[in-house]
Amino acid sequence: MHVIPFAIVCLYIVILYAISWYSTKLTKGGGEKGYLLAGRGLPASIVAVMLTGLAVGGASTVGVAENAYKAGISAGWYNGAWACGGILAGIVVASRYRALTISTIPELFEKYYSKSGRFVGALGQLVIGMVITSLQYIAGGAVLTALLPQVFTQVSGMAVTALVFVGITLIGGMWAAGLTNIINVIMIYVGVIAGAIMSVRNIGGIQALKLALPAGGTWFDPISGVGFAVIGAWFGVMISQCFSLQATVQISFAAKSTKAARNGFILGGLLIFPIGFVSALFGIVAAAQFPGIVPTNALPSVVLTLNPVIAGLTLAGLWAADVSTASVLLLGSSSIVVQDIIKRNFMPHMTEKQGLLYSRIAVLVISIVTYVLATTVAGILKTITIGLTLTSAYSVIMMFTLFAPKLCRKSSAFWTLLTGIIFLAAWLVVPAIRIVSQPIFLAIPIAIVTFLMTTVLDKRSATIPEVNTSNLSSEVVA
Repeated sequence: MHVIPFAIVCLYIVILYAISWYSTKLTKGGGEKGYLLAGRGLPASIVAVMLTGLAVGGASTVGVAENAYKAGISAGWYNGAWACGGILAGIVVASRYRALTISTIPELFEKYYSKSGRFVGALGQLVIGMVITSLQYIAGGAVLTALLPQVFTQVSGMAVTALVFVGITLIGGMWAAGLTNIINVIMIYVGVIAGAIMSVRNIGGIQALKLALPAGGTWFDPISGVGFAVIGAWFGVMISQCFSLQATVQISFAAKSTKAARNGFILGGLLIFPIGFVSALFGIVAAAQFPGIVPTNALPSVVLTLNPVIAGLTLAGLWAADVSTASVLLLGSSSIVVQDIIKRNFMPHMTEKQGLLYSRIAVLVISIVTYVLATTVAGILKTITIGLTLTSAYSVIMMFTLFAPKLCRKSSAFWTLLTGIIFLAAWLVVPAIRIVSQPIFLAIPIAIVTFLMTTVLDKRSATIPEVNTSNLSSEVVA
């Protein structure tokens, strides 16, 4: 029994719950807006740690190590792509999104385009968010299985992980996610970096590690392990999702001002960058120490060879990565369910108190569905890359909306999204259409062509206020 690491993780969970209970004081009386958007009061520092927490989850730690177990250090570019996306979003769109004072991306689609655009937009965002959430359960289950193999299986570890995610999110909402992410990011950096240093030291240093690795691998080549095509796909997917995934842009919606949104995203991108390469180092060490293991267990297996205190801190950091990502994803999906499905179609006059209740119910139901989905998913990075490919259609719509509104038509959002969904479904079931190595390389041009076709064929202009495309100040926007 790994008593010390387990005790550290348990203590960490208790601290997270305590912070979540404290956060309820900040949202008291805030209703749905306070729960889902922190009353639009997050400063730049919390915006930054929330973006970092969302990015550095199971895919960015356990998933990167899983990939590095086979491909080497180049797997770390997954986080490099995430970082680039966050910084670009901060420079280009975060302040503009904050100025829109909306709650969801599909809400904007109905406001500017059509009801059908909102419906398809909500459906796509839900699918994306739920796929990514399910991957956090897999990563959390891998941590607990490695920590206490006598107690947990992958399935039971996933179940316990789900209970922790759901509890924290149900209690405090967006403020809980923001405050706990301060602790989460500290734990991620302290634990993962300390663990990486100790794991390399235990094996005898970098040179000894190179000698222990299977010959002929691309272990320390910065590119060729996963290859230009995969790295390019990561950059395309991550930049796209930073511009349009509900869970990501909801962070900017919750900022206290346009300036806080912009600066928080840029700082968050800088924080995200190094963790991927550190996590990849765990995968490389695992390839030397544990040939033949299940790749998903690469990182946790290495950690448990370390000093118990360092192992506990590192595992707590890995758990932190899952908690931080899942909480924001659950809130994003809950916003879609409440705003774009329940409120839009069934309860247009929903009160703040009712909105808070339904938000919590949505978090609970989505958690159950995503847990069931997690039991059928394999290959963390591959799955998440395919799932996030759909955000390319959303990003194309948002870029035209903000920067070329004269080209937007009433049907643009609906057809661009529907075509994107059909393409991704076809990619999964019709191998003959895979004329490129990654779906993102077709998804982006298809979305652009579809959007421009509606410009030509539909004469009804979208109703986009000119103010949303003008220069923005850094003043607080209610």
